[in-house]
Amino acid sequence: MERLIWTRPERGTRGPAAGHSRAELAAAAVTLADRSGLAAVSMRQVAAELGTGPSSLYRYLGGRTDLLDLMADAVAGEIDLGVPLGGDPVEDLLALAVRAKAVHLRHPWLAELPPEPLRLGPRGLAYLEFALRAMAPARLPGPARLEVVAVVDALVAQFARAQRQQGAAGADRQAAQAAYLGEAAAGGYPHLAAALADAPGGDPAEDPEALFGRTVRRVLGALLPAGAPG
Repeated sequence: MERLIWTRPERGTRGPAAGHSRAELAAAAVTLADRSGLAAVSMRQVAAELGTGPSSLYRYLGGRTDLLDLMADAVAGEIDLGVPLGGDPVEDLLALAVRAKAVHLRHPWLAELPPEPLRLGPRGLAYLEFALRAMAPARLPGPARLEVVAVVDALVAQFARAQRQQGAAGADRQAAQAAYLGEAAAGGYPHLAAALADAPGGDPAEDPEALFGRTVRRVLGALLPAGAPG
């Protein structure tokens, strides 16, 4: 069975002494991905970022998958888990989701990571533990709690992606799209017209933060009903 990087010693016992820590490797890879996207991250490019030869990285890593694991865990550590819980699972998870989305917006390459639900290093485990602790008052069974975290994570990733794309589209194009949608709805789509009429301010292109908060609250309110049976 494959051994994950987290189950292997950071420094090998044979060969020259390691000159870089895993944290330094992760920081170099994250810098590269932030600058040029995930596709630019390779053993060769990370080695160049560190000013060393590609072969030297194999003293620390088995390959690019290990590097991606380090990167994902490093940015998971940017999510502040020191915020006190207020005792309301919906609000506590929403606040956590807002902090997680900020990390996704800082690191757009997270959306390009191969989807692996169990890609969890030490910081990822701390994030999961925090989220599960926030759900303690809901008295849900363990599998249901894990499903809630998965749903929240999916919403975070999707809304971050949509927010980046919305920003890239530009205000003029967004206004043109909204105008077209309103005109089209009035021309024979009564249910769409009614839905748009109920949008805040009548504007379908709502502030993304407000939309995110309302959507996450609505989803969590359904998944975490007050007094749910254990």
